[in-house]
Amino acid sequence: MKRFSFALYGLLSYTLFLVSFLYLVGFVGNLIVPKSIDAPLGVRGPAALLIDAAVLVAFFVQHSVMARPAFKQWWMRFVPHAIERSTYVLFSSLFLCLVFVAWQPLPTLLWDLRGTVAAPILLTLYAVGWLIILASSFMISHFELFGLTQAWRRARETPESKSAFVEAFFYRFVRHPILLGFFVASWAAPTMSHGRLLFAALITLYIFVGIQLEEHDLVKAFGITYRNYRARVPALFPFGKRVQGASKS
Repeated sequence: MKRFSFALYGLLSYTLFLVSFLYLVGFVGNLIVPKSIDAPLGVRGPAALLIDAAVLVAFFVQHSVMARPAFKQWWMRFVPHAIERSTYVLFSSLFLCLVFVAWQPLPTLLWDLRGTVAAPILLTLYAVGWLIILASSFMISHFELFGLTQAWRRARETPESKSAFVEAFFYRFVRHPILLGFFVASWAAPTMSHGRLLFAALITLYIFVGIQLEEHDLVKAFGITYRNYRARVPALFPFGKRVQGASKS
């Protein structure tokens, strides 16, 4: 029964992630969803700016702190190893939902390219950014990344396999294609409002901070293998270094 409950917990956490991820696509792009980054209007002025910055920073802190090995070692005193990743995914999804609920649109436009040749190009890039994120996750074991594999492995009482440094397509061009996808999706905007600019700017700042935190952990995990990989392959943009190798965390 306990093993079954772990599997169910992992599935529910993954389902919440999937729903929140799909909502995020609509939220940032002002597509379909009832509340997006630019509508409907709520609190205005400096208060809106502070609220938006606060909920994004809260998500970033949760997302980074809970991913650190030191936190995981402490956290697993209370959370079974089989559902540790699912719990991380659950908390990340809940904090993302907090962003959706608390966000206050800042709709004043910096640019509006609707009706120009640039608009369909930017919309295509927006879609490409999200597809890069999704495809990259499958290249490093999507279901393990989001906790389903660990919970299912516990349910079947299958031994855990050790993470290995492996090659995968996008990771031969950049070390962090998932973060590249977020960067592209954040900035590819036919209409750029003050709210969208705040979102994109804070996401970009988080990306560069997150790279430093993640790579510190990857060097500790894979040592010289990852150092050599980092020396060959650029972090975010696919130019500037010779392309070889890839990583999995």
